[in-house]
Parts: sequence; C-alpha cells; structure tokens
Amino acid sequence: MVGSDENCQGVARPSILRGVMGNNRRALSTINGNIVEAPQYPCKLRKKNGVTDKNVDGDTNPIHRPIMMKYAAQVVGKPQQPTLEVTKPVVETAPNRNELEGAIIIDVKDYKATSDYVVPMSVQHTEAMMEEIDRMDEEIEMEEIEKTLIVDIDSADKKNILAAVEYIDDIQAYYKKIESSACAPPNYMEHQFDINDRMRAILIDWLIEAHYKFELMEETLYLTVNLIDRFLAVQPVVRKKLQLVGVTALFLACKYEEVSIPVVQDLILISDKAYTGIEVLEMEKLMINTLQFKLSVPTTYVFMKRFLKAAQSDKKVELLSFFMTELCLVEYETLKFPPSMLAAAAIFTAQCTLGVAKEWTKTCEKYSNYTRDQLLECSKLMVTFHQKAATGRLNAVHRKYSISKYGFVAKLFPPASFLLEESFI
Repeated sequence: MVGSDENCQGVARPSILRGVMGNNRRALSTINGNIVEAPQYPCKLRKKNGVTDKNVDGDTNPIHRPIMMKYAAQVVGKPQQPTLEVTKPVVETAPNRNELEGAIIIDVKDYKATSDYVVPMSVQHTEAMMEEIDRMDEEIEMEEIEKTLIVDIDSADKKNILAAVEYIDDIQAYYKKIESSACAPPNYMEHQFDINDRMRAILIDWLIEAHYKFELMEETLYLTVNLIDRFLAVQPVVRKKLQLVGVTALFLACKYEEVSIPVVQDLILISDKAYTGIEVLEMEKLMINTLQFKLSVPTTYVFMKRFLKAAQSDKKVELLSFFMTELCLVEYETLKFPPSMLAAAAIFTAQCTLGVAKEWTKTCEKYSNYTRDQLLECSKLMVTFHQKAATGRLNAVHRKYSISKYGFVAKLFPPASFLLEESFI
C-alpha cells in the first residue's frame, strides 16, 4: 500500500493541525491509502470510529480537501481501473445498392477463383437480378434522352383546324400501312412483251416536261407515275400505245388533284396529234376499270410534306429533296423502294448535299420510322442519279430545277459523293 506524500516535510499543511495531528501520522497515512485504493464512486460510505464520513465534492471538512486534491493528481498519473463498457445495440440497416453490387462482384470472383467450389444458386440469381436492374436503368435513361431529343412538330398547329393535329398520326400510319399495296411490283416489266424500262423512262421524262408546261400541282405528277406503273403491271401494252397510256394517266390525275384541268384537245396537242380524242377517252375507261377506281393512294409526295416538317427543313432542303424524288420517278429500279423510304432518303440526301447534317435526327426517325442505316442504300442510289442528271439524255428534271423558280438547286449544289465512299458509315 502506497503511503501518502502528506508525511513529507516539503508539503505545506495548515498550522492549526500541526500539534493535534502530529502523533497520528500513521493513521492518517492509512486513511490516505484507503482513499487511494478505494473504488471510483464518490458516494461510497466509510465509517471511522463510528462516524460516517461521506466523500463527496460538497464536503465542507477542511481536513479532507487537500487529500482529495492530491488523490486526483495521483489518479491522473496511474492507469485507471477497467470500467464496465456499455455498448449500444447495433441497428442493422439495409446496404445501399453500391455496397451490394460490390459485395456480389467480389463474392462471385472469389467463388470462380476456387476451382472446386460451385457458385450457389442464390448468388447467381442475385447477380442476374442486379444485371437486369442495370439494363433496365440504362434503357430508361436512353428513353428519357430520346424523349428530350424528339420535337413535337404539331405543337404549333394545334389551333389550326386544317392541320388535323388530332388525326394526322393516324392518317400517316394508315398511309404507311397501305403503301405497299398501292405500288406496282418492282419487276412488272418482265411481263411486258413489247416495252421495257428504257421506254418507260423516256415516257416519264416527257411527262415531267408536259406537267411543268401545264403548271400543274406537284401531287399530280406523282399520282400520274403511280397510275402508269400500276396499269402496266396488269395490262400488256404495245409500244405505239405507251404514250397514250401516259397522256391518259395525266388526264386522270388532273381530274383527281386539280381544280382546273386541261381539256382533251390540249393533251392531243402535246402528243403531236398522235391520238384522237376518242382514243383518249377509251383508254381512260380501260385504265379506270383496270385500277378499279382506286385513285386515292399514298405517293411519295404525301410522305415528303410530313417528313420535311419533321426535319424542320428550309426552302433549299425542300427544293433539293423534290429534285431527288423526281429523279427517282424516271428510274425503274427505284420501284423496289416504298414511297415513304424514297421521301425520307431524299431529305437525308438533300441535307448531306447542302452540308446541313449527316445524321438522321431522332425526330425524323420517329416520324418516318426509318433509321439512317435503312436509308443509306436508297440515298446512295440518289447520289448516282444526281451525278449523271446533267449529262444524261433524259435531263428534263435537271433543266426544271435549274431555273430561278426552283432555286437553281440542280446547278448550285454538287452531288454528295462522299456518301458513296466505303468509309462513310
């Protein structure tokens, strides 16, 4: 038991106690020792000579105050007795997703690193579930991004009753559905014994020039070519009557589209009086019955107006797009493409030609239902037509779009030859 330093002579004590406490140093030392080794509870009671002494901070006995101060100094220098550690119950919280993913990946790698250990089904199931969640999150993010990139092209026309905003999407969906049945087969010339695709190209090139001289609507030209192809697909024609078929198809298209139509005598004059009025009317009767009076069909023009609006095109893009589609009217090989694809590819080719864009936007993709990759084949074919438009013998389209009315687009803008390069993807 360690004695108190109170016995040392260097320690100052109250003078009033020197005589009284001089003979009791041993007892005081024992008391000090008891205090040092006592538990650390201030409310512990000790009895001395039958008197209860309470060691509390509020004790007013002057004898015990220096002892307590010295004891506090000793406690600071000694290791304290171990105390009872009270631990709070740990509340388990659900791990966040990052911790769960990290734990699963590490566990699976550890399992796979052990050759003689089979990955539990629960771990495999959890891993597959997390991969599926990640995939769904990515799809949702992509959908949100795509929605922000798609423009509502009809928002400005909601108050225009002529725009038919409530029905326009249904109308376009119906056109898209029936366009394949409203077109001629791409190989119908195989069933014609006296005409070929070259003769067809000459006829349509001549009709484009006649259409321009009569100052007819653009819809009339596209419907005229559609009627010719559909009629020739089911009716064999000799080459002497081929021009009569073209004139009659133009006459029918004018009746369907135009407000003021040319008379039969005018059609006879442009054909250099090769046919009579009766022949024209007889061919009209034969053609309308062969086609079963189905004149309301979606042509390339119908889709062009809608897709140009989706592309937010200016006047140059619009004129150049129509230039591309009219070049395709002359070419027999373009019959393998539906009208909607011809319209979309013409706009994409025109944008590339003018340097406006080389990408097919999400808005155009939504309203046309075609991706850029789907349009590339048709677009490349249009570029080849553009390259030979000025030098070929059938150049009515090039001459038409080389005047101020059509913005000189055939002369001013060279073909987008880079689309033909293999490096273009």
